[in-house]
Amino acid sequence: MSGLIKGKEVHFDDTYLHVKLSDERIISTPLDWYKPLKNATLSQLKNYTFICLGSGIEWVELDYQLSIESMLHVESRVA
Repeated sequence: MSGLIKGKEVHFDDTYLHVKLSDERIISTPLDWYKPLKNATLSQLKNYTFICLGSGIEWVELDYQLSIESMLHVESRVA
């Protein structure tokens, strides 16, 4: 994969974090993987900004940052 993976939009449902990428793909990961996000209110979840040239997401109020590329590395998750 060449180039930077950049986010365009972030959406949530009861179970998943969905990120629409700049190339229109959508990646989804379980909210259970991100305890600060799982425990946040919908208002807090919607209050995000893209950081690092769009390759990361930050929730300032939650003091939480997430690399979009890390969402693709399932093997790094511990059950």
